[in-house]
Amino acid sequence: MNELVEELFTDGSERMDKAVTACRNEFNTVRTGRASISLLDRIVVDYYGTRTPLNQLANISTPEPRMLVVTPYDKSAIKNIEHAIQESELGLNPSNDGNIIRLSIPELTEERRQEIVKIVRGMAENGRVAIRNIRRQVMHDIKELKKEGEISEDELHWAEDELQKVTDKHTDKIDVMLQHKEEEILEV
Repeated sequence: MNELVEELFTDGSERMDKAVTACRNEFNTVRTGRASISLLDRIVVDYYGTRTPLNQLANISTPEPRMLVVTPYDKSAIKNIEHAIQESELGLNPSNDGNIIRLSIPELTEERRQEIVKIVRGMAENGRVAIRNIRRQVMHDIKELKKEGEISEDELHWAEDELQKVTDKHTDKIDVMLQHKEEEILEV
């Protein structure tokens, strides 16, 4: 394989790996009926006028399967943290005792489970679109090499086939993650 094509493949594959990882991280922020500290990853708190991620302002733990406990490092931020949790789309009602915030994770209704599955499918599609965009960019670069005479027609066709295999491998990873997440969400 041509050295330039190999570099493009390596770069493209690494970027596709990052897209899969980003998709996995998005999945982790979706509520499934059990307590997980990653549920609160997307929550940002207005802390002295600065939008700060919750995990930088507090220790988050799961003492029970259906409960999260948020212990702020600065007790004066407890109201702002509570407000940020209430304003999030998680649908959780925090209760605080002045020192810690408890979040009870309620059972999901069947209707809410179906809504969450739709959201997760959208996240998976976004991941697949990101991978296809990377494939398109790499293909464009490979075609540029062909135009410049750096690679032959045969190398171009081989590269297209190999790039499609790499793309399929990465989209399959997202599909497997989606399947597991759907099963986790629909599990009663």
